[in-house]
Amino acid sequence: MRPSSSPASSSPAVVHRLRGGVVAAGATAALLAVAAIAAERKLELGAFYVAIVLAAFLAGAVVALRAAAFQLDGAFGAANQITLLRGGLISLAAGLVIADSSAPVLWFAIAVAGIALVLDGVDGSLARRLRCVSRFGARFDMETDALTTLVLAVLVWRFDKAGAWVLLSGLMRYAFIAAGYAWPRLRAPLPASRRRQAVCVVQIAALLVCLAPFVAPDESAAIAAAALALLGASFAVDAARLARGPRPRTS
Repeated sequence: MRPSSSPASSSPAVVHRLRGGVVAAGATAALLAVAAIAAERKLELGAFYVAIVLAAFLAGAVVALRAAAFQLDGAFGAANQITLLRGGLISLAAGLVIADSSAPVLWFAIAVAGIALVLDGVDGSLARRLRCVSRFGARFDMETDALTTLVLAVLVWRFDKAGAWVLLSGLMRYAFIAAGYAWPRLRAPLPASRRRQAVCVVQIAALLVCLAPFVAPDESAAIAAAALALLGASFAVDAARLARGPRPRTS
């Protein structure tokens, strides 16, 4: 018997729905190439910087578009295109893992990640305004936030602004997902939460402050520790809520 294929992945309509995403990914990649080359020359970041930026973005874009093919019912939409742009900005920051901790490099990291943080408030509001809110869009936004936190945590550690423990800020989301495989209750969906959104913004903003050249390592470590404690408390609240929920059905 011939295996059946998913309608979402085999229908020609998928190409039409994702056309905006593919175009946005191509345009963003082109802009990133220009920005990365300019940054490499201005900040003397080394020959591999541009390659790292483009590889990181294209890998993320492929994953996002593949997920959209299976999960998105309507068009990719302007809101998701903005989230894709946020991913591009974070790719510019991710490439700085090979750079030194000079003041221009730190300010560049703060600038691109700061713009991404501002855009974080744009994509969601635009989706609601255009009435194109979707589960895929919410998940895409959440995973971009998680990736932003991870990249910034790596930079804070890489530039000796805090110890390796700061990586917990970026890994906590992924540890929570991994725990869900051992404890299925943790895989249940959670309702939207202002508290969760606020903690995410505080966490990212705190890591940006930690990267500021005028913030000493002991001060940045204290800021990162406080933000990590707040993030851990937020995850604990969600875990406790899911633990009290109904036991998932097993097939």
